[in-house]
Amino acid sequence: MSLKIPDPVIILDFGSQLTQNIARRVRELEIYSEVHPPFESADQIRNRKPRAIILSGGPASVFDPGAPTVDSGIFSLGVPVLGICYGMQLMAHLLGGKVEPAEVREYGVTPFLIQKGAGVPWTTLGDRSPVLMSHGDAILALPAGFQITGKTQSTAIAGMENRALNLYGVQFHPEVTQSLKGIPFLHSFLTDVAGIRPNWTLSGYIEREIDHIRETVGKDSLICALSGGIDSTVTALLCHKALGSRFQAFYVDNGLMRMGESEQIVRDLKELSLPLKSVDAGKIFLDRLKGVKNPERKRKIIGKTFIDVFWSEAMTLPVRPRFLAQGTLYPDVIESISHKGPSSMIKSHHNVGGLPKKNPFRLVEPLRDLFKDEVRRMGLKLGLPESFIRKQPFPGPGLAIRIIGSITPERLRVVREADRIVRETLSGHEISSTLWQYFAVLLPVQSVGVMGDQRTYENVIAIRAVSSQDGMTADVADLPHSLLGQLSHRIIAEVRGVNRVVYDISPKPPSTIEWE
Repeated sequence: MSLKIPDPVIILDFGSQLTQNIARRVRELEIYSEVHPPFESADQIRNRKPRAIILSGGPASVFDPGAPTVDSGIFSLGVPVLGICYGMQLMAHLLGGKVEPAEVREYGVTPFLIQKGAGVPWTTLGDRSPVLMSHGDAILALPAGFQITGKTQSTAIAGMENRALNLYGVQFHPEVTQSLKGIPFLHSFLTDVAGIRPNWTLSGYIEREIDHIRETVGKDSLICALSGGIDSTVTALLCHKALGSRFQAFYVDNGLMRMGESEQIVRDLKELSLPLKSVDAGKIFLDRLKGVKNPERKRKIIGKTFIDVFWSEAMTLPVRPRFLAQGTLYPDVIESISHKGPSSMIKSHHNVGGLPKKNPFRLVEPLRDLFKDEVRRMGLKLGLPESFIRKQPFPGPGLAIRIIGSITPERLRVVREADRIVRETLSGHEISSTLWQYFAVLLPVQSVGVMGDQRTYENVIAIRAVSSQDGMTADVADLPHSLLGQLSHRIIAEVRGVNRVVYDISPKPPSTIEWE
């Protein structure tokens, strides 16, 4: 019997890339949340017994044909509702207010000015608290029964409420760190307005998922795609706890790993006492990727090849497994396919969109609704050492998506050696503790240079270094010029075939962290 899940805070997703940030912030307050599509009826939502409802932002305009909407009956459920950005505009629009394109579109951080008479949750913001605004439309007239609770220099209605109906709206984004007091605002809405007390912990999540794995697998066995990263390792520990001897982990060396990484991964995983079998499949992967330049094709080929290797290895086990565990996280899902709402697809991931439709295994994905920081905290609870927890993320397709264009043994050598230098140099610098990821990318261009008084025409390496909390957004790392100079000098001097190094200064969004 599964452990009882608390009644949720329901977040309706209107396509914002920040929807899951809202869910993450709510969970950080130890309150259970779920994300659902906006087209669910009011009766469906009532049956989920929500403690509160949050309407996310989104890229649409409420007056556009086909703009996502919601059953207006949710405003009569007697449940507190908070609309954020598009969610606030939609609330106003459906309840009789007026929304039109703003005379001045507002993007960036600006002070929020609380209006006289506004109580909780508005008082948590303080006067002139910085908030992140990102909207092209504005509310020009409130629905009946609402009052203005705040404004900005450019937006006359930046906050609204109907206390009698427990309906609230904010034009800013409280879920992002740029809104300095956004989290206290959310906390006050959930606790002071909705009356919710902490009901969700990672310890409870671990117990629930172990129980769920046992129920799902039953008396069968399960294998795990173990890459050596934090996501798949935590997945393997959960599955091993749940199933014991009916669990088998496979580490597949796809030939696309960083220098010396496969050997280190095998050593680390064996120290965790996981049942592990290492498979050298590099030749298979490289043969199938030969001549492939399109990044989506690369991911699809890698996903299918992983499954083929697992299937082949599964045939050698005494009992044929029916289940495959993967360390899929929610950022993987939201960037791959809009499975819960109209969020835009960015790219497929090898462990989401890259799997073949005729997958011989049933998938077990115990981390599918978690963010990276939650998985790291879970890893600590499961006994992983701090050094393992703090390893920077490495994509499942490996160096295949850090080589722009086709993959050859020579191009792999170049990016491996350059990446080694980037990691060695930055890991020994004090700035490394502030970085989420740092790596080298091999570009599909060559440039003219002069080396040893001779003309060269060789490869270009891009260095990527970003800071982030969860991988959903990322800022460019402000590396000192002297450090960038050191990286450039070492790469050009030590990596045969490179004569130029560039630094990527693109944040996410609009770019992604990886280049492919």
